Amino acid sequence: MKLISWNVNGLRAAINKGFKEFFKEINADIFCLQETKMQEEQIDEQIAKTFEGYHCYWNSAVKKGYSGTAVFTKKKPINVTYGLGIEEHDQEGRMITLEYEKFYLVNCYTPNSKRELERLDYRMVWEDEIRKYLSKLDKTKPVIYCGDLNVAHEEIDLKNPKTNHKSAGFTDEERNKMTQLLSAGFTDSFRYLYPEKENCYSWWSYMFHAREKNVGWRIDYFIVSKSIEQKIEESTIYQQILGSDHCPVGIQIKI
Repeated sequence: MKLISWNVNGLRAAINKGFKEFFKEINADIFCLQETKMQEEQIDEQIAKTFEGYHCYWNSAVKKGYSGTAVFTKKKPINVTYGLGIEEHDQEGRMITLEYEKFYLVNCYTPNSKRELERLDYRMVWEDEIRKYLSKLDKTKPVIYCGDLNVAHEEIDLKNPKTNHKSAGFTDEERNKMTQLLSAGFTDSFRYLYPEKENCYSWWSYMFHAREKNVGWRIDYFIVSKSIEQKIEESTIYQQILGSDHCPVGIQIKI
């Protein structure tokens, strides 16, 4: 089974920057998006046609043009839920959970701690809630958790770790929350297969020609329940795919 995740930084813009071609070519079983920046009523004929043959699920932020997630799946899930079920955390369209016979798929766009770390305290609460949520699901059946998780976990996961220790996405607090999640019975699929592979990033700033120089961060993930880590066949970062400040990431898993 092939799964793809991509923060498109605005789906309507990405559609015209190669998204349609990649979506068709990659032919994923499940394709997850973050930062769609659109409401479901804004789906036009062009967008609808792109996802023909897929069951489509959208979770939009209350605030228009902000955040948002979507999942496109060939196989209809048993059940679909939106958000964490906690009102405080469910205003920004950040999560969709699909239940299948053998696993749960959770697509997530984690809140950014922002400049000056103004949202770090909120982020810490979010991280604790998401960990509890995923752990609860994992007691029923294995979980595949993906998305823009807005953290580079280890120094190997960004180009300039020494100068970013107090930057959003690489604070000790955020990195420790990822460590706690993995310690709770989950596996980072990319590092499971490639523990020492360097210069593998999924996000680059639009400034300073960062992408050309590959000065990036790996903040997009496929994380799976430890019980199914041996079923991971491949974990891929599609660095050559443009259209957003993020590139797509993918996983091939036998489940």
